[in-house]
Amino acid sequence: MATVSIKKESIDFLKILSKNNNRDWFTEHKQLYTKANENIIAFADVLLIEMNKHDHIETPSGKKSLHRIYKDVRFSKDKTPYNARWSGGFKRATKKLRGGYYFNIAPGNSFVSGGFWAPEPHDLQRIREDIDLNYDYWRKLFANKTMVQTFGSMVGEQLSSAPRGYAKDHPAIDLLRYKQFRVRHEFTDKEVLSADFVYKVNDVFKKMRPFFNYMSELLTTDANGVSII
Repeated sequence: MATVSIKKESIDFLKILSKNNNRDWFTEHKQLYTKANENIIAFADVLLIEMNKHDHIETPSGKKSLHRIYKDVRFSKDKTPYNARWSGGFKRATKKLRGGYYFNIAPGNSFVSGGFWAPEPHDLQRIREDIDLNYDYWRKLFANKTMVQTFGSMVGEQLSSAPRGYAKDHPAIDLLRYKQFRVRHEFTDKEVLSADFVYKVNDVFKKMRPFFNYMSELLTTDANGVSII
């Protein structure tokens, strides 16, 4: 399949939309959205093909990976009706493969991220139990040269204090306070428009795999290493 790059027009559409974020303008210029959206779908289709060469993705198509441009403003202070970004996510297949992939494309704010946004209570407990026992391995995992160069450190929402059952002076309190467990890599606008951007994104996703592999094993076994799937 031929490489699909993100067109400048698809980014320019977002710039214009951010200045005209209202239904009347969007309706009048719907053809601009349709053309740009088709470009992003084609990009996501190629990305999905590349990802399935090294992972098993459940998301059936690039189109299915994309998030809606229409915002749900019911509980938001910002009542503008459209998201001035292109974004989407890919889900790994089967219960044994954990971790999710996300991409966000917007002028001056393009990045990919992956990990665990809202772990279920049981999974969160299991993660913290493992950090408590194996925090040296966690530190080693994130100190890996490739991980540091690609992602820096782990990101995600954190508790303001120690989680229940753990001391505030625990040697891994910095890790135990996390409620989300994610990594993130940012791209410049120039990189987004480059001909090989889809391969750059795929490469960053591929570099998340040591983290995903460890978490998949962790979340599909009990504390004794016995499978629970």
